[in-house]
Amino acid sequence: MTPLVAAILGLVEGITEYLPVSSTGHLILTGHLLGLDGDAGKSFEIVIQLGAILAVVIHYRRLLADRTMGLVRGEARALKLLTALAVAFVPAAVVGVALRTAIKAHLFGTLPVALALAAGGVVMIAVERLRRAKQTRGLDGLEHVGVGRALAIGVGQCFALWPGASRSMCTIVAGQLAGLSTATAAEFSFLLALPTLGAATLYEGYKARSELVSQVGGLQIAIGLLVSFLVAWAAIAGFLAYLRRRGLEPFGWYRIILGAVLLWIFWR
Repeated sequence: MTPLVAAILGLVEGITEYLPVSSTGHLILTGHLLGLDGDAGKSFEIVIQLGAILAVVIHYRRLLADRTMGLVRGEARALKLLTALAVAFVPAAVVGVALRTAIKAHLFGTLPVALALAAGGVVMIAVERLRRAKQTRGLDGLEHVGVGRALAIGVGQCFALWPGASRSMCTIVAGQLAGLSTATAAEFSFLLALPTLGAATLYEGYKARSELVSQVGGLQIAIGLLVSFLVAWAAIAGFLAYLRRRGLEPFGWYRIILGAVLLWIFWR
């Protein structure tokens, strides 16, 4: 892997991690186009998520500092958010560890990714149109995320273990269906990325440490992390600003079109 390839993968990760279009799916497809194969490349695509995780920490630094101090002071709202994040984290953590080998063996391919992209697009469009028909905006504010809604979002996150489904899409849509506004569902999804992506990154980095060092290299890892951090930081702010004005349907159409194009390119 060259530094340029590492930067390209970091750029793709940063742009797509928090958009509901599947960062893993885009990274797999980018890797195919760049001729990358092997477990080391797959592990690199997961490890550079650390850059996107740090982007969430920086973007929400005031909220995180406030809630951390609130926990020290025993504030109810801080404990409620921590509990909600813990409840939402557990389902995908359990399922992900149990199915890690099977997922990497069978779902990290063009056909599964293309199908997940298209199916997710259909779901997003259907949910958006249902909400418009019922004139449902949802509850705004993280204080509305209790244990019940957190569990629903956590179950939704399990579907994101299929590459191409998108963790952001699954958690945001689950939050919408649980009665949250799109912007609040997205904010909780971003915060949920801290334990979810953090655990996945550390676990994958430890399991594949030898391959990453010997086949990828420290410089390439550093470049991928830096680029993904900078791009993801900008993407978070831009996406939240977009969601306060518009919905997710355009992303759904993008997913369907991309899925169809990929099937045509790779299976013609």
